Amino acid sequence: MTVATHPLDAVLAAARAFLGERLSTNASVREQHAKGEDANPPVLPDAVAFVESTEEVSRLLALCNTHGVAVTPFGAGTSLEGHVVPVRRGISLDLSRMAAILEVNPEDMDCLVEPGVSRHQLNDHLRDQGLFFPVDPGSHCSLGGMVATRASGTNAVLYGTMREATMGLEVVLADGRVINTGGRARKSSSGYDLTRLFVGSEGTLGVITKIRLRLQGIPEATTAAVCQFDSLQAAVETVIMTMQAGVRVARIELADADQMRASIAYSKLPYEPLPTLFLEFHGSPSGVREQAEAVEAIASDMGGRGFAWAEDAETRSRLWKARHDAWWAANALYPGCRGITTDVCVPISRLAEAIVGAKDLAIAAGQNTCIVGHVGDGNYHCVILFPADDPQGLEKAWALDRQIVAAGLALGGTCSGEHGVGLGKREFLVQEHGADVLDVMRGLKAAMDPRGILNPGKMFPEAA
Repeated sequence: MTVATHPLDAVLAAARAFLGERLSTNASVREQHAKGEDANPPVLPDAVAFVESTEEVSRLLALCNTHGVAVTPFGAGTSLEGHVVPVRRGISLDLSRMAAILEVNPEDMDCLVEPGVSRHQLNDHLRDQGLFFPVDPGSHCSLGGMVATRASGTNAVLYGTMREATMGLEVVLADGRVINTGGRARKSSSGYDLTRLFVGSEGTLGVITKIRLRLQGIPEATTAAVCQFDSLQAAVETVIMTMQAGVRVARIELADADQMRASIAYSKLPYEPLPTLFLEFHGSPSGVREQAEAVEAIASDMGGRGFAWAEDAETRSRLWKARHDAWWAANALYPGCRGITTDVCVPISRLAEAIVGAKDLAIAAGQNTCIVGHVGDGNYHCVILFPADDPQGLEKAWALDRQIVAAGLALGGTCSGEHGVGLGKREFLVQEHGADVLDVMRGLKAAMDPRGILNPGKMFPEAA
């Protein structure tokens, strides 16, 4: 009599034949892959597969598809929305060893990379070629994860998001087939735009194994500036007027008074705890000066306090590092607290209403919050802080999150401007898009992943 093999055991036995020790069931390794930087409960995968090639990804997905074993892609683990939590256990597919920069084409300003390459690694490689990759979420994330979540960040107001930066992809489908989308041509009207389908799909439709990216020339001149305001309203109104005036700003970031208090303590910034704008301008020396002076005039009319220039690279680097460390600064502001973050994005004309309204909601709820934002494109994050030892603390934070998202949606916004949906934003999709759109999304998922093995539970809840 033959004893049936458990599906997971069958997958592990077959995968060890080509992965060897790179297929780990070690408890500590599994714990490292149980969650990202989010507040969702961790879930241990049954095993972690450290793949090193497209062929290995293809063979592993074909195995898992045959036996119905879940696969959760894992990059740098910096997700804020639970994308890497393996809710159905199974295999955590670690792509961090696929970290080769395969080609750079300076004449055409594009490159081809594997998904484990970080944006820092790519920009270090490009520096002596006069090129850079501009999409900058701030964290040490992988480019594969950035494509999967349709990330953006501080430079998006000028250079766009991963949607604009991604020219083509190599993707392994659920059954192990490998396809290539897009290409090196700057535009195409040939067939369905499958590249855009996978950008932002969060590992639910396929696993990205190569990425063709559009690059930018390093600007001739770069100037940064800092301006502070007596009120949050005045700071945001300055942003709205700047964008409506068509000033070419590379970065325009907001920190409210609470965030500035956190960043002053954490990053030793030499400013006051007031609502603050951080700006950067790219272009010719005369061009950046004209742009900065135009914003300075607008800020002055809105009561802005000074306009501190930061033209040398060291000062600019310190300034933007402090902005990128805002999440950690906010979490350190109140000892014993943890944070969750909203990711609302609204039309620029409704930005002041949205941000001031979010702060008012937090005050009414008695919640400590810090607000930061890539406000040049209407995106802001409200970091909601709660006592880690309070059993109801997390739920109170989620309740405020729901209020802030609902307010943003009522203003014509979206629940997620750049972090993606994952687990954290699933409940808002029907409210934002409607049931019919969700049915279409589910239909795409069912067609491309009929056994539901790819990052299950993300984007929309699994069927009961």
